[in-house]
Amino acid sequence: MNKVALVTGGSRGIGFGIAEKLAAEKWDLVINGVREEVAVAEPLAALRKHGVRVGYARGDVGSAEGRKAIYAATHAFCGSELARDGSSSSGFKSQVSGFLLVNNAGVAPKVRADLLETSEESYDYVVNTNLRGVFFLTQAFARDMVAAKKADPKFAAYIISITSISATVVSINRGEYCIAKAGLSMMSQLFAARLGADGIPVYEVRPGVIKTDMTAGVTEKYDKLIAGGLNIQPRWGYPDDVGKAVAALSRGDFPFSTGQVVMVDGGLVVPRL
Repeated sequence: MNKVALVTGGSRGIGFGIAEKLAAEKWDLVINGVREEVAVAEPLAALRKHGVRVGYARGDVGSAEGRKAIYAATHAFCGSELARDGSSSSGFKSQVSGFLLVNNAGVAPKVRADLLETSEESYDYVVNTNLRGVFFLTQAFARDMVAAKKADPKFAAYIISITSISATVVSINRGEYCIAKAGLSMMSQLFAARLGADGIPVYEVRPGVIKTDMTAGVTEKYDKLIAGGLNIQPRWGYPDDVGKAVAALSRGDFPFSTGQVVMVDGGLVVPRL
């Protein structure tokens, strides 16, 4: 029996770095994204080179319809049968030995605006994807994990949410992003508290400045800041750094640490004089 991981936003950037490390650990993968599958054929093929099954679940985490599509595609990949209303009351089919949900998908504001100029449209766009949608997707799969654990206590289940140093570090030109990440951090603790008795650990991985396509537009800014001592470790972070943290957590290497935050920021938030 194989274990399956759903990585939202897993076809590029941090999500792909996570997916690569999980594939190396022999997790079968469901990769979520909003693009057509043909547009992500290359990263999916790269993941399959690790000798694991890789499926694609297209859908926008920020919309109810998108979450339903992601949920249905993931269960189809796992061989589970859903009820007519699209729900699963039995967890996962017995041929799946474990399930990992990695909440990685996220968006940045389309325009960085001063806090006094933040629009409701931008706020809703960011919060719906980065927080509201993540909550309800996690809720749906958490129910299935609980059912699966009741049916088989040996079933391995984990939830890992990728937040950001913006959960605690203020950026007044993207307040909606900071609010969403702070909320996601609390969400992780809430699910950890709710699922602890069910034997389902929940973790938060909090990256710092990571070199991806999302940070391409501010490369020069952060090159200067890093050279000036922004991080204790004087370099950019990479998706591979985040992937290694997620892989360690999903191996069960931290069995007595549910609800905790794993910082992957090169020491950026360490107080210094």
